Order: sequence, then C-alpha cells, then structure tokens
Amino acid sequence: MDFTLPDEIVRMKMTIRDFIEHEVEPYAMQIEEEDHVPDEILEKSKQMGLFGLSIPEEYGGMGLGQVGKAAVFEELGKTINGYTTILGAHNGIGSVGIVELANETLKQKYLPKMASGEWIGAFALTEPQAGSNAANLQTRAVKKGDRYIINGQKIYITNAPYAHVFTVMAVTDPSAGAKGITSFIVEKDFPGFHVGSIEKKMGLHGSHTAQLYFEDLEVPEENVIGQVGRGYVNALKILANGRLGLAARALGSCQYLLDRSVRYAKERVQFGKPIFEQQIIQHYLADMALEIETLRWLVYRVAWMVDQGQEVIKEAAMAKLHASEVYNRVADKAVQIHGGVGYIAEYPIERFYRDARITRIYEGTSEIQKNIIAAQLAKELGE
Repeated sequence: MDFTLPDEIVRMKMTIRDFIEHEVEPYAMQIEEEDHVPDEILEKSKQMGLFGLSIPEEYGGMGLGQVGKAAVFEELGKTINGYTTILGAHNGIGSVGIVELANETLKQKYLPKMASGEWIGAFALTEPQAGSNAANLQTRAVKKGDRYIINGQKIYITNAPYAHVFTVMAVTDPSAGAKGITSFIVEKDFPGFHVGSIEKKMGLHGSHTAQLYFEDLEVPEENVIGQVGRGYVNALKILANGRLGLAARALGSCQYLLDRSVRYAKERVQFGKPIFEQQIIQHYLADMALEIETLRWLVYRVAWMVDQGQEVIKEAAMAKLHASEVYNRVADKAVQIHGGVGYIAEYPIERFYRDARITRIYEGTSEIQKNIIAAQLAKELGE
C-alpha cells in the first residue's frame, strides 16, 4: 500500500486550503448565525469542481478515486462543517448511487448537471419508522403503466431544501421484506413531490435538512436505479461510500482542533508559564494526536481498498465508527484545553464541539456500525 498522493491531488489540497482560509473561514460566524452559506461561496465551489469530485470525467466530473476524494474531504473538514456537509452529501450518498449503479441513459441525463453543481443531489432513506431499521420502510411504490406511483414520507434529508435530484428508496413488494425495496431517481419537479420546512438543528448550521412528502408522486419506470427489489443492497453500497467520506471529513476536523489546541496551549499563560508545560495538557494533546493518526491510517487504508475494487462494508463501518467517536473525544479535549474560550460561541471550538455530536448518529449510528461489523465478521466465518 502506498498512500503517497499524486501531485495533482496535492495541488488541489493546497488550492482548497487557500480557498478555505481566504473565502470560507471569514464567513464562518456569519454562516453559523444566519444558518446559510452565502451563494458566492457555493458558486466558487462549483467553479472549482467541488461538486463533481468522484463523478467520471466523461460526465464533466473530476473522476477522483477514493484516496483522492478522501484527501479532498480531509481538507474540507477543516472549516465550518455545515458547508462541508452540503458538498459531502452531494458527492457521497447524493450521487454515488447514480455513478455506480445507474444505467448509461440515467448517467448521461443527470451526472453532467450534478458535476457542475447546477443540480444538487440528496439521498432519501430515513423515515419516521425506519431510521436504523432501514428494512422497515413504509413508503410504497406501485407500478402503473410506464411509471411508478410513490406515496410516503422521508425525514432528516440533508440538502432537501435545495436539491434537485434525490435517490429515493421505496417498497415495491411489501411481502418480500428487505428484498422488496427499489431505488429510484426522483426530481423535485415531478408531480406529487413536496419538501417540508427546514429543521432547526443543534449544529451543522448552513446545511439544511427537511422532510419530504410523496403524494401520488409519479416517477418514470426508466428512473429505477439498478434492478427492482435491489434497493436495500444498493442502499448498503451507497452508505458504505458515504460513511468513508464522512470519516475523512471528521479526520480533517480533528486535525484542525488539534492544531488550534497546540497553538492555544503554547500561548495561554497560567501560573507564570504556558499551559503547554503542564503535563496533563501534554497528555491531552498526545492522546488527541495518537487517535487522529490511527484514524488517518484507517481512512486511507479503506479508501485504498475501494480503489482496488474490494468490498468494504465492514471496513467502511469501522472507519465511520472510529471517526465519529474520535471526533467527539478530540472535540471534548479541545474544549477542555481552551477552558472558557472553548465554550464561547464566538470562537470555533464550541462550534466544532456541537457539530461533532451528529457524527455518532447520521448515516448509521455508532451502535448500528457495530452491528454491521459483527454481522460481517460472522459472514466471513461462514456462520
């Protein structure tokens, strides 16, 4: 395994770092307070190609492999998480199903506009009675002539208020359980599609979630992704990809918090000397650095496995689980090191602390990740 990044990825990281420093971070507090990412930031992100990271070049994207994508996500994780979540959801679960599972006609229709950012993507799986238990979907899709009629609702859908293209999971055969779920590409302009009000959240300000309502939603038959009845399997593949991206973004956030904590510990003087000289602070920093480095190796190893064509359901769950838990522990130590400053909203540490909490819940809770890991272990042993 060689995780040396190609020169073009290194240059891209440097460009993104400069963009974040000069054009995103100055607006971080505004984004946090207004719960809105300025249009000019999103427009510049589109011009930089950040909405087409892993969409193949023949459809207008960058065609990055998973290692390159992880490197970009790590860099993006070092700024306000609400902004990075818009990009992460679009480049991950919002588009990967179309890239990897859709037929050529659907790719030609949707991917060019998604690569340019003209159309933003979202993933609609979670329902009031089907969160962690994804096989308990209640949304129904009934075949009628050359189209499907979908009725139901989804909740907590990231990018819902401004997305144009949704990967929607619905039940086509209620008697078949998990094997009766099908994946569909749904456009916001399809008859019967409705977006609910924006939900107020603890963190991730600037990234919006909302409910979706389907009332006799008409979807053309040709908008089925993959095979009818393979939606649950598709969802597992899509989520595995998304979880790895989330882990890479969490890695970047952790590194940001460590860097800020080291600088603050060297500058903050108590009892006549910088608090960095206190052994307990050194131990906090050492613990943070150790966990971040183990996370980095896990993220890039799993990304490398994806690029080699290997199945990573278990490993992606491990990466997501470890990343979310490490992010929360690192954020907690960062607040402790900063003391009162770490608790004040006008400084970034408090923001990252709140943003970290959702990582243990969305795209599969930490407990669900453990279930996935255990199930894969049993499968590997043939039991």
